[in-house]
Amino acid sequence: MKLLGTTATAVALAHAAPAVAAIGPLRRRLLPATSGLGNRRHIALTFDDGPHPDATPQLLRLLDRFGVRATFFLLGRMAEEHPGVARSIAAAGHEIGVHGYEHRLLLKSRPDLARATAVLTAVTGQQPRWWRPPYGVASTAALLEARRLGLRPVLWTCWGRDWTRRATPDSVFRAVRRGLHGGGTILLHDSDHAAAAGSFQATLGALPGILALCRARGYTVGPLADHGLLGERTR
Repeated sequence: MKLLGTTATAVALAHAAPAVAAIGPLRRRLLPATSGLGNRRHIALTFDDGPHPDATPQLLRLLDRFGVRATFFLLGRMAEEHPGVARSIAAAGHEIGVHGYEHRLLLKSRPDLARATAVLTAVTGQQPRWWRPPYGVASTAALLEARRLGLRPVLWTCWGRDWTRRATPDSVFRAVRRGLHGGGTILLHDSDHAAAAGSFQATLGALPGILALCRARGYTVGPLADHGLLGERTR
């Protein structure tokens, strides 16, 4: 019985081990590419949890106005529910990434990356290259599936904390500014699917200031494809 218990514990630890990457300082030190660290003159702009029928079209118009392209980590189920919105992201020249089929903590559920990737490829016509697990928490099984599908895991170096009920344009801007450094990856959300209702309004209000800040610091803003992630092989 003791041996069985020890084996079960070892299996559980192996399953959960990748979750340590969710710890920002540790991730940036040990896994810089997974953190999203790239070219020091570039900032990767990323959005999670879409597509959303209200938030995403507003965001696309805003990004177009500033001439900026980004990476959108989409949920397969949301893309099935709003295929036109998902297609409009790709049609506008943005990059599609996989967030999962459902917004679930992978430590408590089976990976759904194959299903999500198939849906997003079929809906948008773009083959995803990147994967970001919900909550930034991966499992060993999910990492193995991502590798099999040719998906590279990428998290973030700073975020706007734009999913909370108390989020405002100013709070989102200040949260990003605190963590913004050259070569970093910004995490924002174009949906309230897994957040406080209407929280994306704070994101939309903060984004012009965030882009202006990047410009003032001499950074170019774009998708992960242009980021030159550390350790990435040249294609």
